[in-house]
Amino acid sequence: MPRPLWSGAISFGLVTIPVKLMSATEDRSVRFHQVHTEDLGRVRVRKFCEAEDREVSAGEIGKGFEVSQDTLVAVTDAELEQMPLPTAKAIEIVAFVPAESIDPVRLSGDSYLMQYDGPAAAKPYVLIARALARNTKVAVAKLAWHGRERLVLLRVREGALVAHVLKWDDEVRDPSELAPKDVTVTDLEIDEALQLVDSMTTDDISGYRDEYRQALEAVIEAKAEGKTPPKPSTEGEEQGGQVVDLMAALQESVRKAQAARGEDGGDAEVHEMAKAKTRAAAKKTAAGKTAAGKTVKKTTKKSPAKGAGRRGA
Repeated sequence: MPRPLWSGAISFGLVTIPVKLMSATEDRSVRFHQVHTEDLGRVRVRKFCEAEDREVSAGEIGKGFEVSQDTLVAVTDAELEQMPLPTAKAIEIVAFVPAESIDPVRLSGDSYLMQYDGPAAAKPYVLIARALARNTKVAVAKLAWHGRERLVLLRVREGALVAHVLKWDDEVRDPSELAPKDVTVTDLEIDEALQLVDSMTTDDISGYRDEYRQALEAVIEAKAEGKTPPKPSTEGEEQGGQVVDLMAALQESVRKAQAARGEDGGDAEVHEMAKAKTRAAAKKTAAGKTAAGKTVKKTTKKSPAKGAGRRGA
């Protein structure tokens, strides 16, 4: 279990639950050092004070905010910790909302496991966890941490509380201007896209792996052993180019997705039936228009006869 990153308490009405936060994820990215390419000597970043033109240690470095040009205000860590915020040492639950009402774009990617802190915290911890598990709502709370106040979403995962950091409203950009305008797609194209969605639907994504990291580790291992790095595979490569027939591309995508899942392509009959149905509807509409045209012509021919009868009378 990772070490705690923060300790405080959940404030839930009049209930207080001492908890500790620890990271819910691990970063498995491959890290590189900066080196001098000629001799592989490490290249390090050194911090210099502009006023004294000398390198300074970490203990001599503090925080400063530029209030105007060439004017800085120093702020100490102690001053930040002593700010009069109710969320400084507490996760204050401010609301409960339906889980589906949270836009995924607001999730910042930082997730933390919440561990109850001490035997006395076990019962209220389980109480709120089971209350959340029995409905479709999640808790929204505020937390002051790392120099700023954060909005967090609390939910239950396998009986434990998990906190996901959320973006504030003013941190989320409006994407409406990026949406294409005046583009028309047919119902048949939408139906085909839905077939592709169905053929790619799964309830388990645990089998996916970071193939880039695996390939990078293979390159590093080969070079460390003095071997030639593996060559990239060309299997499955396709010729790029502009998609001319969207429907054909969708149908081919459905076929490949079905083949990848070991399906027999039975949905192809559905596509053909849909096409046949569309063609039949088009023929029926055309036939209706033709019949309507004939009716008009027949009525036009009868009109003079009636008029002649009246004149003869």
